[in-house]
Amino acid sequence: MNDKNNKVVLIVGLGMIGGSIACGLKKAKPERRIIACDRDAQALQNAIDDGVIAECGELSALCPQADIIILAVPPLTVCELLPEVLKHMKSTAIITDVASVKSHIFTSSAQFSEEALAKFVPAHPIAGSEQSGYAAAVDDLFENRNVILTPHSGNSTDSVATINGLWRELGANVLGMTRVRHDEVLAATSHLPHLLAYAIVDVLLKQEQSEDIFRYAAGGFADFSRLASSDAKMWSDIFVANSAAVEKVLDDYIQSLLDFKKAIQKKEHVKLQESFETAKQTREKFISQHFKPKKQEEMISNKLSFSVQPGGQVAGTIRVAGDKSISHRSIILASIADGITRVTGFLEGEDALNTVAAFREMGVTIVGPENGELTIYGVGKNGLQAPRKPLYMGNSGTAMRLLAGLLAAQSFNSELTGDESLMERPMNRVAGPLRSMGANIDTGDSGTPPLAIRGSKLQGFTYEMPIASAQVKSCLLLAGLYAEGETKILEPAPCRDHTERMLQGFGYKVAVDAEEGSSAVSGGAELKATEIDVPADISSAAFFLVAAAITPGSDLTLQHVGVNPTRIGVINILREMGASIESSNERLVGGEPVADLRVRYQPLKGIVISEAEIPLAIDEFPVLFVAAACAEGETLLHGAEELRVKESDRIDAMAQGLKKLGVVVETFDDGIRIVGGDMGGGAVDSFGDHRIAMAFTVAGLRSESPIDIANCANVATSFPNFVELASEVGMRVSALK
Repeated sequence: MNDKNNKVVLIVGLGMIGGSIACGLKKAKPERRIIACDRDAQALQNAIDDGVIAECGELSALCPQADIIILAVPPLTVCELLPEVLKHMKSTAIITDVASVKSHIFTSSAQFSEEALAKFVPAHPIAGSEQSGYAAAVDDLFENRNVILTPHSGNSTDSVATINGLWRELGANVLGMTRVRHDEVLAATSHLPHLLAYAIVDVLLKQEQSEDIFRYAAGGFADFSRLASSDAKMWSDIFVANSAAVEKVLDDYIQSLLDFKKAIQKKEHVKLQESFETAKQTREKFISQHFKPKKQEEMISNKLSFSVQPGGQVAGTIRVAGDKSISHRSIILASIADGITRVTGFLEGEDALNTVAAFREMGVTIVGPENGELTIYGVGKNGLQAPRKPLYMGNSGTAMRLLAGLLAAQSFNSELTGDESLMERPMNRVAGPLRSMGANIDTGDSGTPPLAIRGSKLQGFTYEMPIASAQVKSCLLLAGLYAEGETKILEPAPCRDHTERMLQGFGYKVAVDAEEGSSAVSGGAELKATEIDVPADISSAAFFLVAAAITPGSDLTLQHVGVNPTRIGVINILREMGASIESSNERLVGGEPVADLRVRYQPLKGIVISEAEIPLAIDEFPVLFVAAACAEGETLLHGAEELRVKESDRIDAMAQGLKKLGVVVETFDDGIRIVGGDMGGGAVDSFGDHRIAMAFTVAGLRSESPIDIANCANVATSFPNFVELASEVGMRVSALK
C-alpha cells in the first residue's frame, strides 16, 4: 500500500480475524482511517473505544467511503454480501476476503464471473484459533504467518499488489495458489482436522457414562479436540462451501480408518507399527521442513544417501526437469515486468523455489507452481519492496549472483544468504565489478556470502570478464537495466545467453555483437509481461545422455531438451568421444532452441577436451568424467579451474570418487586426466554437490559392484525427481535415510 494515497479500509465483520486485521493495520499506520460494520454493536463500540476504528454503520453507507473493503465473514456470507458491496462501492475500490474456501464464490451465481469480480482479490490468512469475537483480536496475529492469495484472470496487477501490500503490513508471508488447488489443500490440512475434532467429541458424547469419559480424559484429548471449540457457524459454512473437496479427502480418510480397523481386528502388530512409523516419519519431515531453522533442516537433510546396484539398462522416452537457469531468470524478469507473466515447464526444485520465495518476500504475488505452471503478477522495475529478512538462496550460486546485480540498484537495503556450501563460494567476481558501477556491497572476510547490499544509483560501464561466466554477465546486465547509460560486457569465450534471450522476450533491447563477443543494455526502459515455456534442462539431460552412451544396448529419447548453442558442450564432447546422439523436432520455444535427442550405445574413446567447449559444458563435467572413465584410452582436460569453485571442488570430488572405484586419475590445478577402464564399487562422497551425486549414480551402470553415495540431499535443488526418472529408464538406484 502507498502511504501517499492514505487509503480508507472498511472491515465487514469485526470478529477475531477482522478485529485482528483492524488492530494490526492501525498498529502499522496509526493515522490510517479504518471503518467497520458488524451485527455485534458491542464489538463495534469496543473497537471505537480502543481507537482501532473511526466509524461504524450500515454497509451501504460505509462502502462508498472505502478504498479497500475486507470481507472478514464466513464463506457463504461472502457470497451474500458481494452484490451489495459491488452495488455501493466506488469504482476505484478493491475488495478482498479472508474465507478459507474460494471456488464457490465464482460458481454460486452467474453474476459472480471473473469479469464482474475484477476488483475482488481473494485471500485467506492461515491464522487464528478456536476463539472467536472481537475480544479475541490481537494486533500481531498474522506476523510470520502465511496468507494465500488466489487472484484470478480478471484481476489487475495493481489490485493484486495492493492486497499483497496490505498483508505485508500485517507481517504476513504472502503465497499464491489457484482457487481450486487452494480448496483442495485446505480441505486436507485444515477442514478435515476440524471435522475430526467435532466428530471425536460427538462420539464420546454418545458413549454410555460419557461424563466419566470426559472426567478422565487426558491432555491428548484436550489437544486433539481443541478445534471443536471453533465457531460453529463459520465451520458449517466452510463444509457446505467446500463440500466436494472435503468429501474426496474424507473418503480417503474413511478408507484409511477401515484399513486400521481391519488390522486391529486381526491383531496385525507389524502392519500397525509400520503404518504408525511411516506417519511418524512423515510428520517429523514436515516439522523439519516447515518449522525448524534452515541450519537444523540442512543438518537433518544431509543424511540422505543413494545406493546404486551395478548394471541395468537405459531405454525409453522421457522428459527431464525444466531448465534451472531459465527457471531462475523467468522469476526474476517476470517480477520486474509490467503485467502478468505465465510460465510453464518451471523446475520445482529447491533452488528455483528459493528464488520464488525471495521475490514473494519482496512483494511479488506468484501463483504456483502447480505442475510446473506459474503466474507472476509483475510489479514493474521499481515496484519491489524491501525484504523484511535475509533472502535465503539455498544452494544456488546462480540465484545469489543474479540477485546481487538486481538488488544493488534498488532503493532499499537487502542481504543474501544461503546454505553451508553456498556460504563458501566466491562472490567478489560479481561484487567487484558491481562496485565499479557504484554499488555498495559487503561480503564476508573471504569474499564469500553473506552479501550485505545497500541500494545505490549505478552508472553504466564496460567490463571485460577475465573468465567466461554467464552468472557474472547476467548479474551485470540486470544491474545495467537500472544504471545510467550503457552497460557492456565483453566475454573472453561464448557463455550462456539465456538472460539476453529472455530480456528480448520481455521487450527489452539487448545489443549483442557475436564478433566482438559482447552484450550491452541501456538503463531506463521497461519490461513487458510475456509467456515463457521452460525447456527441459540440458544439464539434467546430461546424466541420461551419458547413461545411454556408456550402457550396451541402450536406446533413449529425451524430449523437449533446451539446445541453446551456449549450452551444448556436453553434446559436442560426447559426439567427439564417439557417442551416437541424433537430434530431431528442432524448433524455437520462447526464443530458446529445443529438440528431441535420441541416444544409442556406441563405444566411446578418450579425447583431449577443447578449452573452447569448457564454458559450454561447465556444469556437465562431473558426468562427463564418468563417460571418460568408461571410454577407451585417456581423456585430458585443462583450462577448467572454474570447476574448483562450484558447489564443491568438482575436480577433486570426482577424482576422489573415481579413484575409490578403481579408475586411474591424475588432477591438475585447472583440470584432470582420466584413463578409461573397468570400474569397481565402493563408498563415495558427493560432498553435498547434487551433480557429483547424480554422476556417480550413472557410474553404477558400468560398475562391477554396488556404489554407495553419501550426502545426496541437494539433488532436490536441481532435479527433484531424479531417482524416480533414473529408475524408470533402468538404473538401479534407491534413496536411503
